[in-house]
Amino acid sequence: MDFFGDLLAWFLDPANWTGVNGIPNRVWEHIQISVVATVAAAAFALPPAMWLGHHRRGGFLAVAVVNVGRAVPSFAIMALFLPISLRLGLGLGFWPTLLALFALALPPIFTNTYTAVRDVDPALVEAARGMGMTDAEVLRRIEAPMASPVILAALRVSAVQVVATAPLAALVAWGGLGRYIVDGFSVQDNVRVLAGGILVALLSVGTELLLGVIERRVVPKGLDRSGEVVATTPA
Repeated sequence: MDFFGDLLAWFLDPANWTGVNGIPNRVWEHIQISVVATVAAAAFALPPAMWLGHHRRGGFLAVAVVNVGRAVPSFAIMALFLPISLRLGLGLGFWPTLLALFALALPPIFTNTYTAVRDVDPALVEAARGMGMTDAEVLRRIEAPMASPVILAALRVSAVQVVATAPLAALVAWGGLGRYIVDGFSVQDNVRVLAGGILVALLSVGTELLLGVIERRVVPKGLDRSGEVVATTPA
C-alpha cells in the first residue's frame, strides 16, 4: 500500500507537472515524435501501395521488401543509425528514434493499403470503367473509398505501435515519456518507472480511442470497417 501511496503522491506533486521534466512537456515530446514518424510512414507508403494495388501487380515483391522492417528490432535500427546520425551532424535522440519508428509504422500501412485496394470488387471497377472513368478516377472515386476502412485501421494500429515503442527514444538521449522509465531505472526509483509506464499506456489507449472515433467518422456511410458494403433497410 505504501508503494501505491508513493505513486499517487508522485502524480500529485506539482513539481512533476512543470518545467522541462514535467508531464505536459514529456507528453508533448512523445506526441511530436510519434506523429512525425506515423505521418512520414503514411506519406511514404500510401501512394505506391495504392498504385500497386490498383494495377494488381508487383505487390508481393514490394510487400516482402517492406516487411523486412518487421524482422529488425526498433532498438537495433536506432543503434545502427546512431553513428550515422552523429557523423552527419544530426545529433543524438530525435533522428535515430524517428528512423526506427518510421520503419516500425511502414509495413502495416503499406501491406494493408495494397491488399485493401487490390481486393476491391472487380465488378465495381469494371462498372466504373464502363462509365468512362480514367484510371486515376477509378482509384480516387471507387477503390480508395472502398478500401478506406482497412487503410484507416492500419494507420490506427501503426500509430498505437509507434506510441508504445517511442519510450526507446530515452535510450538515445531524446525526451518523451520514456525519460521517466529510463531515469527511474538509473536511480532505482520504481515509483518513477511505474509512473512512466502508466503514462505510456494511457497515451497508447488514448491514441487508439481517438483514431477509432476518427475512423468511424471518416469511413463512408454504407461501408463496414472491413470495406464491405452494408445492406440497409429503408425506413
